[in-house]
Amino acid sequence: MPPRSQIISKYFRPDTQARPVLPMLPRLLVACCLVVFWTSTLSAQYGGGGPSGGGAGAPPPEEKIKFREHIHSRDGLPIQRDKGDAIVKNVRVIGNRVVGVHKITEKLQTRKNRFYDYEMVLSDVRRLNDMGSFDHVTFKIDKQPDGVNVSYIVHERPMITRVIYHGNRALNEREVAGRCGITAGDPLSEFSIESARRRLLDYYQAEGFNQVSIASVIGIEGDAGAVVFRINEGPKERIAKINIKGSTIVSEARLKKIIRSRGPTAGFLSYFGNVVDLQKIDQDVDVLATYYHNLGFLTATVGRQLEYDDSGKWLTVTYVLNEGPRFKVNDVQIIGNQFITEESLRQRMQLNPGDMFDGTLMRRDVGELVYGYGELGFIYADVEPKTVMRDEANVVDLVYEISEGDRWKVGEIRVNIDGEPHLMKETTMLNLVDLREGDWIDRRTLETNRRRLERSQLLEVNPQVAEPPDIKVVPRGDQFDDF
Repeated sequence: MPPRSQIISKYFRPDTQARPVLPMLPRLLVACCLVVFWTSTLSAQYGGGGPSGGGAGAPPPEEKIKFREHIHSRDGLPIQRDKGDAIVKNVRVIGNRVVGVHKITEKLQTRKNRFYDYEMVLSDVRRLNDMGSFDHVTFKIDKQPDGVNVSYIVHERPMITRVIYHGNRALNEREVAGRCGITAGDPLSEFSIESARRRLLDYYQAEGFNQVSIASVIGIEGDAGAVVFRINEGPKERIAKINIKGSTIVSEARLKKIIRSRGPTAGFLSYFGNVVDLQKIDQDVDVLATYYHNLGFLTATVGRQLEYDDSGKWLTVTYVLNEGPRFKVNDVQIIGNQFITEESLRQRMQLNPGDMFDGTLMRRDVGELVYGYGELGFIYADVEPKTVMRDEANVVDLVYEISEGDRWKVGEIRVNIDGEPHLMKETTMLNLVDLREGDWIDRRTLETNRRRLERSQLLEVNPQVAEPPDIKVVPRGDQFDDF
């Protein structure tokens, strides 16, 4: 059965749930996302008599919901039709000492003078457990002739009464508290406190305090719920100089532009942008090694040396390179191709036998092979390159393993719109798409159309606001009904 393509298009309303999508039209599904700023309106029914002179009157208005019941719907609690035979006579919370009753009852859907529902009581217990303030929650049901008494028995976790920081001088308490992540009123657990201590360590090290040490203490005299962080900041470290040794084919100035770590510049800028970040220095080692591997030095190695001055505040970083020999391509093999001949694939490639190995050209050839298959409808074709060292000195074989996958053709194009479909016509979205029914799907065209939808300024592209516009290729079948 031929495949079906889809492009999904959605409007997003920031202050309400999305309305049902348009009915599916039998046509690759075009889907987009547009923010619609709207003003919510409240519908009301009005009653009144018929025209003067006779006639039946209009039906009476529906009874307005009580304000008390409206308040009960806060915190995401849905208002739903009560069910059951017995009436809840009373609801009690037992065992809470620190967590207020009002905070607990906000999570409960079982309320006084409502119908009793056992399943609702169980869901209340799950919501109380999800609060994170209790070790465990149980309930007790007391059935009386005139109703049901529901009691929730909670066992509170110890709570943090206050968080104290000692020894922070370079960073103020507001910065430290923001990174710590725990505050008074949070559950007291060793895991959360250790996590907070590690976050503080990472924060200080990112700011250049690589010699920092932080210890945490739970409880002080007269306050068992207090958490104390004792901080020994140490000096703030800066890079005094960066040296790169062992390079013969690339200049040191060029290599310094590749790495992320920076040394000081002249004048007052010697204190700008050169804070020591040991994690970044370690990443620069991998950056230099990868750069040399792409140039054909497949056995190149990179190390680093750190040297502090007497004050412990200034650091000299030295990267030591061992380039090794430069490798030449001995043979290029293509395996796994069935639909396209090897000769046609080789015409797209620039890295050939006898050339010096170049990682940039190899990745370019991989892209050409992928898009070559994509032009013929193999939109999920995958090419994995491998380098095989030969016994001969300084030569390497390249092997491209191809997984062709299925061939896809445009069956039907459908436009999915969530929210306010009347604000956008289907033809507006279809005009942005170059795909036509019956054509083989071109992978490059598919990606171009995705970018065109994002840059059209008609649609919301921020993933934190709404689902970005997308084009989805879906085979014909039951799963197509989900869009």
